[in-house]
Amino acid sequence: MEKIRIDKWLWTVRIFKSRSIATQACKSGKIKVNASKCKPARMVTVNDLISVDKKGLKLEFKILEILKSRVGFSIAKDCYEDLTSIEEREKFKAFHGRRLSGEDREIGLGRPTKRDRRELETFKDNDEWKDEDWSYDMVDDE
Repeated sequence: MEKIRIDKWLWTVRIFKSRSIATQACKSGKIKVNASKCKPARMVTVNDLISVDKKGLKLEFKILEILKSRVGFSIAKDCYEDLTSIEEREKFKAFHGRRLSGEDREIGLGRPTKRDRRELETFKDNDEWKDEDWSYDMVDDE
């Protein structure tokens, strides 16, 4: 039966961006194999249940295949079964929705300057314009 280190498996199937991050997650107790905390050198096999606490999200996986080297996501996703609950998936979607919702800027303008950011914050915090009755009357310049 094939075995692989848990930190290497997490890296090869792209759960973590780098192996050192996966190793650190194991050392800090954020990775569990079959409901028990593990060290980075813990050997895992097919059908082991992996629980990952990643940035407050509780992800759960079942190992379907062991990979020896890192592969693309299209191949890696077939090597595990995602058992993550629906509530956690919704939390993940909400997290990314907040993170990606930024102010719209024209293409090519780059990041806002400190002055631009302060003006935006002042504009958003200013509630005066929300309370006024904005009726546009046509005024003739006679």
